Amino acid sequence: MLTLLGYGMVIVFMTLIMTKRLSPLTALILIPTAFGLAGGFAPQLGKMMVDGITKLAPTGVMLMFAILYFAVMIDAGLFEPFVQRLVRLVHGDPMLVVVGTAALALLVSLDGDG
Repeated sequence: MLTLLGYGMVIVFMTLIMTKRLSPLTALILIPTAFGLAGGFAPQLGKMMVDGITKLAPTGVMLMFAILYFAVMIDAGLFEPFVQRLVRLVHGDPMLVVVGTAALALLVSLDGDG
């Protein structure tokens, strides 16, 4: 029964967001609360919410820092020397372009923006 409740919550959540009836932030608050109440978890809902926030907050803060930090680094031109070196090294060789681009993407993707 809990599986159906979970799948139903995801379906309702995605439907409401994709049809633009709710903003993602509002839906993230209202839909799980409504399904938690419908599932009979009203007495434990507060504790579940606090536990979830406690477990996810450090990850959220870390991602926010990484995104802001690397955005500043990109704007400051930190990766420009890598790009210039990459262009010099590949000399138009398609295989080297692929490998070099993957290496550069690996470096730049460290900002955590997914």
